[in-house]
Amino acid sequence: MTTTIQTPSIPIDPNETRFTRARYNAIASFYDVMELGMESARFKGWRRDLWREVQGPRVLEIGVGTGKNIPYYPDDVHVTGIDLSEKMLARALARAREYDDSRIALFFMDAQTMSFSDDAFDEVVTTFVFCSVPDPVLGLRETLRVTKPGGRLLMLEHMLAEPKPLARAMMALDSPFHWMTGVHIARRTVENVAAAGWVVDDATPLSVGSIFRKIRAHKPR
Repeated sequence: MTTTIQTPSIPIDPNETRFTRARYNAIASFYDVMELGMESARFKGWRRDLWREVQGPRVLEIGVGTGKNIPYYPDDVHVTGIDLSEKMLARALARAREYDDSRIALFFMDAQTMSFSDDAFDEVVTTFVFCSVPDPVLGLRETLRVTKPGGRLLMLEHMLAEPKPLARAMMALDSPFHWMTGVHIARRTVENVAAAGWVVDDATPLSVGSIFRKIRAHKPR
């Protein structure tokens, strides 16, 4: 099986989804450079550690972006990656080809309306994605739908800080930051995971203020 971009039929984008897609298409060419500092200092290690927990064998990565996780995919799993931005996805395709990895399939797809069948995947992985899914609970419900009963959700996400002064500042800045980048910085992602029907096993703080967390959850049997 070759690594390809497949383009299923997607319903007409609602305004917010179209806006987010446009923002990521606009920054795709310099996205990796924009995040280079944090990627080198923190994100790279967090990604590596998260993927070491993946068991598969069939894994869905939501928001594959430019393919930053591809170097950490385990050898014994098949990864299906999706992204809302075709320009980000094209960069992921180029990165996948560098690894000559026939175990990867890339799809242009909205996490809120996935075309996969129910119970299709053993595990789902996301890294810094649900800050930008327009309706995060809807996206997480779709994620639950396509995961097998008992299957796991492994996430690295940034979210609203716990200390109240910092949280208030993040909430004040959320709208202008979203307008500039398509990203929300004040989401309550752990609560959203639970609201979508997942059983949250743990949410491990990775940074001061618990802005960055590793979330582990599973689909009820």
